[in-house]
Parts: sequence; structure tokens; C-alpha cells
Amino acid sequence: MSERATVTMSATLAADEALARRRSAGEQVISMASGEIGLPVHPALQRMLAGAAQLNAYGPVPGGSALREAAAGYWQRRGLDTDPELVVAGPGSKPLLFGLLLAIGGDPVVPVPGWVSYVAQARLAGSQPIGVPILPGEGGVPDPAALRTAVTRARAAGRDPRCVVVTVPDNPTGTVASGDTLRRLGETARDLDLVIVSDEIYGDLVFDAADPAVSPARYAPERTVTTTGLTKNLALGGWRIGVARFPDGDLGRDLRTALVRVASQIWSSPAAPVQAAAAYALGEPAEITAHVAASRRLHEAVVRTVADRFGAVGALLTPVRATCYLYPDLEPLRAPIGRGYDLHTGDDLVRLLLDRYGIGVLPASAFGEPAIPLRLRLATSQLYGETDEQRWAALAADDPLTLPWIRSTVDRIEEVLADLAGPAHHVHP
Repeated sequence: MSERATVTMSATLAADEALARRRSAGEQVISMASGEIGLPVHPALQRMLAGAAQLNAYGPVPGGSALREAAAGYWQRRGLDTDPELVVAGPGSKPLLFGLLLAIGGDPVVPVPGWVSYVAQARLAGSQPIGVPILPGEGGVPDPAALRTAVTRARAAGRDPRCVVVTVPDNPTGTVASGDTLRRLGETARDLDLVIVSDEIYGDLVFDAADPAVSPARYAPERTVTTTGLTKNLALGGWRIGVARFPDGDLGRDLRTALVRVASQIWSSPAAPVQAAAAYALGEPAEITAHVAASRRLHEAVVRTVADRFGAVGALLTPVRATCYLYPDLEPLRAPIGRGYDLHTGDDLVRLLLDRYGIGVLPASAFGEPAIPLRLRLATSQLYGETDEQRWAALAADDPLTLPWIRSTVDRIEEVLADLAGPAHHVHP
């Protein structure tokens, strides 16, 4: 009997559950562990979903034509020619990514640090992931030179790397790989005959619209599969819908066929009512683009304010360019924190923040890094309010930091950081 893959609970979802239990017990907690986007559903999408409730048939495995055509148009507007026949929809980009690992086979290369599920999904697929470090300030993409070395060594040792998974923009760092790095990634993937799987779920959350993230498909169009969805830009995580774009050519068509076969055995087809709403959203009517732009402004205002608070006490972090994530390094504070607490690892720091201060974050070890450094991943996307009324107000505010529920949370984070850093950083009324 073969051994079952040992996979732990997703770090982000496990943290969410732990924080929810504490909140239910009456504790005051600040949740910054998961990437749940705490924003309301746009009314137009609610109407589209309700209006399609009668659609109860399975439908085509790759998704209906309306959704695939809308997704093709979405990518077309971003400079990527897309054949709707080479689009596959699924119940979220997360299952699509897992399905792609099954369809491609072999051992995937993943960035370090990288999203918590890449390694777990590879192991579920029976593969041995190969971690390759990122370049400083360019999260989500393995250093192309180190990628070449790692793949060459892995093949010499009898392993079978076939793809490299990248995240553009990045979770956990909130940074965006440069065009030059992506160009070199494409060249390296071509030289090594690797498929690039580009997770672009955060593509619409780059703060500077004049300097958007660039897909690796621009540099290696014949071998790049891209995925995205509506979980982050429109806060529709619970609706579970994602789309994958395959390159035109034999490789892309073969991979598309393989993924559809996997999908037919796992999820059959995406939920039909959700497809209808997603097709409308991916068509990007003015009300939807305005909603995404408002959420982008809100993310930027709050995440950069929290980043400033970490910087003020001496934490190190690369300026965030996208998303709602921060990846601060508190190693410069090891001595002052250690004077008050028995603290040796980033995991210890996470437990301290939760048990003493009621703040939930994740350690760098959840993203493939060593446990010792005092690095954390924080998400600010659940700080916008407890009710839809508050969240709509946050979206509409010229300065969301003036809203009392957001201001009080940021002030509390500042107080906690000052307490950790020692008397010189204490906040005074």
C-alpha cells in the first residue's frame, strides 16, 4: 500500500480558524494572518448571481463560452492575445494551480519565500518541490541564475523538474518582479524546457497604474500558463471561481487537454451561477473597474501606513508595490524583544504577538524560509471594518485612516510595536 502524502492544514486558513475561536470566546483580536479581502460584494455582481440561480446543469468542463470569452477579453486588454478555446475555468485559481501540477507532472520549482500552498500542492501531486530563492525586492520569481543552477543539479541527481511556479505580483512580500528578471526567467525556462506557471491573482492590485505588473507570458509566450480569478480584486473568495490561459501551440493545447481531463475527474465544472457573475466582472464594465480602483486605493493607504509603523521601530522591509501584504524583518529588534521575552525564532514571535497582544500574523517559515529569522507576513485586508456599512465607508473615504475603526486598529499596532521595541519607541498620548 502506497504512503499517503503528509500535508498540514493551510497556514493561512488554520490561522483564520484559530483567530475565529478566540473572537468567539470574547477575546479582542486583530486578524492579519490570511489574505481574506474584507470588502463587500458589488451590487451588480449580487444581481448577476441571483439572476443566474436557475442554472443548475453541469455545463462544459472548461467553463461556458461566455465566461471563457470574457476571460480572453480580460487578457487581451492586458496585451496577451488569447483564444477562448485555450481558457479553462475552475472553482478558484487554487484548484486550477493544483490541476496544472497534476497535468504537467514532474517536480515543480517554487520561489522562496512563496505562497503557502505551492509546496503542499506539489507534495499532494506526488512531486518533490525544488525551492529557489528570489532576488531582493522581487518576490514571487526565483532568481533566474539560481533557477538554472538548481534545475541542472536536480536533473543530474535524477530528478525531473518540468515547471517553475511564479507569483506576479507577489504574496507574501507585496513586491513585483522587474521586467528584466521576467525576461531572464523566460530565457532560462526556454533553455531548460520548463513550463512557466504564472499565478497572477493579484495582477489588478498594483498601486501605480502607470507601472503595472508584466506577465511572464510577454517574454515566453509559447510556454507560459497564467491563472487569475476574482478572489482578490473583487473580494469573491467564497464564490470560488478562477481562469487559466494556455499558450497557443502544441504545448499549450496538450496542457489544456490534460487539465480538462483532471478537472473532469475532480470538479466537473465551475458553478454555473458564479460563472455568469464572473463573465460580467471579467468584461470589466465601468462600475466594476471603478470598484477595483477604489479597493486598490484602500489597500495602498492602509498597507503603507502599517508599513510606516514597522519602519518607525527599526524593522526592515522592501516598499510594497501591490496587494495588501507586508513582509517585515524584525531581526534588528531581536535584542530589545529578547530582553523581555524568551524568543528564538520567528514562530516564537508569532506566538508572542497572538498570546500577549491578540494580533494574528504568520511566520516566514510558513512561506518556505528558515524558522530562525524574525520575519513575518502580515495582511491588512481585514482591517477595513466589521460590517458592510463600515467597509463601504472605507472604500469611499478620501483618507480611510481618518475612520475611527481603522485608525484605532493602526494605533493599536503602533502601540504593540513600541512595546516590543522598548522604551525609546513607546507611544505617548
